[in-house]
Amino acid sequence: MNQTLNELKIKLFADGADLETMVAMSQLDHIKGLTTNPTLMRKSGISDYKAFSLEVLSQIKTKPISFEVFSDDENEMIRQGMEIASWAENVYVKIPITSSHGKSTSEVIKQLVQNQVKVNVTAIMTSEQVAQTCSALSENVPSYISVFAGRIADTGRDPVDIMMKSIQIMKSKKQSELIWASPRELLNVFQADQIGCHIITATSDILNKLDLVGKNLNDYSLETVKMFKNDADESKFQI
Repeated sequence: MNQTLNELKIKLFADGADLETMVAMSQLDHIKGLTTNPTLMRKSGISDYKAFSLEVLSQIKTKPISFEVFSDDENEMIRQGMEIASWAENVYVKIPITSSHGKSTSEVIKQLVQNQVKVNVTAIMTSEQVAQTCSALSENVPSYISVFAGRIADTGRDPVDIMMKSIQIMKSKKQSELIWASPRELLNVFQADQIGCHIITATSDILNKLDLVGKNLNDYSLETVKMFKNDADESKFQI
């Protein structure tokens, strides 16, 4: 890690569902936690949710890791949440901010928190949703609030304002940390750090660019030119 990265206060979490990559990321000192979700699991070809999760937890035993419920029924979400939380002490249970029908999951969050379950409330995109989440959380139980800044940016909106508002809203919940979720580029790490966001979670394709931080731009330009030249030569292009 170079000096620029060492100066960051924000915690880096790795997002993914490939066992080998997750374990490798967990072994890096600068990766402080991990997250996953059903979509990433499906893309990785995982068919047995519990077996995969338990295998992950057998190899990642100390750093926090978030696993998500996948039911739309409130009682079943609570049951799944309690089950997932029982798998290991370092587990956070991901609860989407609403069901797929748009119904608030505040009661689910309250029930889990009352049972001392650490939650990660996910798929949040507005400051109103952050406030709604905070009202369901406890001051005594650790939790994460995941605001999907990258998806907000995909709509043409600058997510920084919403992230800054979220930090202010969350001040009453001292055990809660804000996650900048779904980043689109490495620059987002520095944007999130600058505004005081607690955590940013990113996939390995973004985290693997950390070695580029502070790279000399003239050198990078020349490397890019050489790449173009090499690919043209390998392709045997002619005009």
